[in-house]
Amino acid sequence: MFFIEAIYLDDDKELREKILNSLKLQGFNINSSLEPIDNEKCTLKKIHLIKRREQLLLHKKFLSDNFCTVREHVVSGKNLEPAKIQLNLIEVKPNSYYSKLFFWWNLFWWSIPYDKPIGRLMNFILWDEYHQAPFGLFSLQSPQLRSSIRDNFLDLNSENSNYWINQSLHGQRIGALPPYNDLLGGKMVALAMVSNEVRKLYESKYENKKTILKKRYLPNRLLFITTTSAYGKSSVYERINYGGKKVGQFIGYTSGAGTFHLSEDLYMECLKYLERNGVNIKRGYGTGTSRKLRLNIEMALRNLKIRKCTYHNIKRGYYLFENTENLNEVIHEGQEPIWFNRPFNEIRQFWLNRWCIPRSRRHYLDFQ
Repeated sequence: MFFIEAIYLDDDKELREKILNSLKLQGFNINSSLEPIDNEKCTLKKIHLIKRREQLLLHKKFLSDNFCTVREHVVSGKNLEPAKIQLNLIEVKPNSYYSKLFFWWNLFWWSIPYDKPIGRLMNFILWDEYHQAPFGLFSLQSPQLRSSIRDNFLDLNSENSNYWINQSLHGQRIGALPPYNDLLGGKMVALAMVSNEVRKLYESKYENKKTILKKRYLPNRLLFITTTSAYGKSSVYERINYGGKKVGQFIGYTSGAGTFHLSEDLYMECLKYLERNGVNIKRGYGTGTSRKLRLNIEMALRNLKIRKCTYHNIKRGYYLFENTENLNEVIHEGQEPIWFNRPFNEIRQFWLNRWCIPRSRRHYLDFQ
């Protein structure tokens, strides 16, 4: 028995060292709390690199099998004719042709690692018909039920927040793909996210749908959309105006909590560590990110005497995009929503005239 306990202690020490070495390798200082060695963008990207590589390896076969399909729809900067860009907004259906392109770019393009979505989900591709290429994409999913930044901004409390948050979505992936990103295509993607078409598709998709947890019917209204910017404030979201009004509002910074900085291998080792110490671990569907954060990882790190490492202290910029002119009155006075009128076709033309064409003229040599 003593021999077995000694092995367990050695295993625990080894796991502790693995976790600490991984954090240092990514670019963290480990003192009384965990924090990046600096807030330079290159440092923050490096911190995400291990998790990103893990996701790329996990989906290596998919990326390889679909590379030729993706390559068929890539347009080079020198062949791009900005004035002829003709965009369509396409909702990506499961197992469709577009779903392969969507998932491939979702995995490959962003420095922030792919994270499997939860709850309600709507994926969209902006498709350039003239060049037959994906312009950009965005993914909308169920938001966190608790966020002090968002809830304080909207003046929500524990009694009513669930009702109102379930009339919103959270943008998980929002951005333009190359070479459209050089034409400020990210602004077009962000505007498309709050278009009339997306809002109406949401209303249709979630009409008369019962919630999973509370088994109740909620209004099928997409009142607002939230998202976070990976590296602080976003130059894309900060400078979007449409119809004379600012579209996205910066409402603060996140607390820097999360578990992305622990690889899946380390997470699994933490689960095994807890199980051999008599903790009954719930696995599979229903565990969710919050359980992973609050229970599994937090408990394992605390027992391994690694404190406060569920806070990576990378504070992301938090943005809220309203779909109504009177969101505060809808929530607090029971008014009917006065919807912003943002037709996709008009947004598209606005983006071309306001950002795309002027940008292409200023940076003409970039496309030669």
